Amino acid sequence: MNVQQVQLRNFPESNQLQAYSDRASFRQRAAAVAEAATTEVEAVDREARFPRKAIDAAREQRLLGVQIPIEFGGDGASISDVADMCYAIGRACASAGMIFAMHQTKIACLVRHGAGSGWHEKLMCRVAAEQLLLASSTTEGQNGGNIRFSSAAVEREGAEISLTRDATVISYGAEADGIVTIARRADEAAGSDQVLLAITRNDYTLEPTLAWETLGMRGTCSAGFKLNFKGTAEQIFPVPYDKIHAQTMTPVAHLCWSSVWAGIAAAAVDRAQLFIRKAARGSGGNMPPAASHFTSAKMTLTKLRAMIAANLDSFAAREQDERALSSIDFQSSINLLKVEASELAVTTVLHAMRACGLSGYRNDTDVSIGRHLRDVLSAPIMINNDRILASMGTATLMSAVPTSLRD
Repeated sequence: MNVQQVQLRNFPESNQLQAYSDRASFRQRAAAVAEAATTEVEAVDREARFPRKAIDAAREQRLLGVQIPIEFGGDGASISDVADMCYAIGRACASAGMIFAMHQTKIACLVRHGAGSGWHEKLMCRVAAEQLLLASSTTEGQNGGNIRFSSAAVEREGAEISLTRDATVISYGAEADGIVTIARRADEAAGSDQVLLAITRNDYTLEPTLAWETLGMRGTCSAGFKLNFKGTAEQIFPVPYDKIHAQTMTPVAHLCWSSVWAGIAAAAVDRAQLFIRKAARGSGGNMPPAASHFTSAKMTLTKLRAMIAANLDSFAAREQDERALSSIDFQSSINLLKVEASELAVTTVLHAMRACGLSGYRNDTDVSIGRHLRDVLSAPIMINNDRILASMGTATLMSAVPTSLRD
């Protein structure tokens, strides 16, 4: 009996075929997006342009609303389903995979914390029907990426609200149909007293302030903008941001981002394997000297995938338990996932490049790994690992050392 059969054994019989069908459908639809991404990946990197073919394919495959509950027009996909999609798309194009991952993180917040709010439920229906692409605005000014502190505050005038935000980064902001952003609850509120807002294109304007000329992840088009928004108070999520951050934003972001990084690493390992096989055939079956680096690349990729899978299972086991999601142990684990996954992905790609030697270092071969390395080097910097580790010092001291392998 395979893993899927074990997992489905306790499902009502009428649901089993549907579950199998959904998983197969998700894989096929993600593969179609990955195929579209592959056709333009070099141009996206070279020209630092939005991966339009990939995102258009995601719309055609109705994957932008895949997490939306069935009753609102979506597929009701799980985070595990979405992580698999991130891996597949990231394997084809890092920028397309990261855009998809960031969008799905916003959708997870909408689904998990917008239920019961008429405005947010209507937005869910729109995302599913129109396949809207949602961007994220969480960093601003000089706060160094500290998304648990906001400078800009929501201004209120009756039922109407407004927000002006100096957003140092809004990935694919110029291409998005809407933005999910954080702000101080009010002028008199502390920087950590935050709310989450969902705003759509007709509600805001973006004034470019910073360009995006980077080493890697060039197609995410993560430019800076001055955001000016006017809308209604009902666009504020009914749940305080501190809960959304702990229960959904952080775990889903780290799971999806890590899956993209694993996809980049897998693509690099693919190329290293191609090189080693060619070299072995050309030398009468003798393995080239750098073959040991290929073995190391495979080992670190296996470790990376296992770590992500374990954290997906951990999140799934706690998904409906707010206390468990907010616990020190879970929060420490999900933050360390981001740190460890980003470092392992870089290590994997470096091993793959060394396995290929000069052929991997060159930009004009079929085993070139330069783009993969440049893209994956963004991983430790995206919410800097040093910031995460520094903020976890007290929490890790309070967390008990496990007494068994499965604690």
